[in-house]
Amino acid sequence: MAFILNENNSAANHFIAQLRDVNVQNDRMRFRRNLERIGEILAYEISKTLDFSEKEVETPLGIAKINLAVDQIVLGTILRAGLPMHQGLLNIFDDAENAFISAYRMHHKDGTFEINVEYVSCPSLDDKVLILCDPMLATGASIDLAIKELSEFGTPRHIHVVTAIASTYGVNYIRRLHPRVNLWLGAQDDELTARSYIVPGLGDAGDLSYGSKLQE
Repeated sequence: MAFILNENNSAANHFIAQLRDVNVQNDRMRFRRNLERIGEILAYEISKTLDFSEKEVETPLGIAKINLAVDQIVLGTILRAGLPMHQGLLNIFDDAENAFISAYRMHHKDGTFEINVEYVSCPSLDDKVLILCDPMLATGASIDLAIKELSEFGTPRHIHVVTAIASTYGVNYIRRLHPRVNLWLGAQDDELTARSYIVPGLGDAGDLSYGSKLQE
């Protein structure tokens, strides 16, 4: 399944518009905060799909019965661009375990690139709910590689992928390779350039969050 946040009008439209707006993007703190907000909103939507069980909570005046989520959650993030969205997810799932994947594009002179993974830190994933975030889902290669790397740590019961902006190509790519994965998108754009940039997209989420880097 794929849930696209801006298919229904809400306050999230404002956050997505600011993420895209070149006149707002120079404010790195606001850019990071808007990614965090999208993470929070999508985390709330994902929470509706979890398993719940009735619990009793003692109040000063008696006992209240309430349904609480019982799933064990692991939040996974592709560094560095995924950190603001990861914080948004963690604001909602504040007792979750966490996984981190250090991955980067290695560009070649002919314009092609490959994804390299340098480091993975992850708890056991067996029978847990894995929520993996990256703000941009362009070709889908990074998410595909992250899912394969994390599979070494166990078999999750459910996998959710969270992204602010996705390309139609990337969505179809992940659906084809990982049909069990649920996709949660802020917005979906149809165009992907020859250099694998989403159009209209929003630019480089990592640079906009944390500043430019010397490495390509």
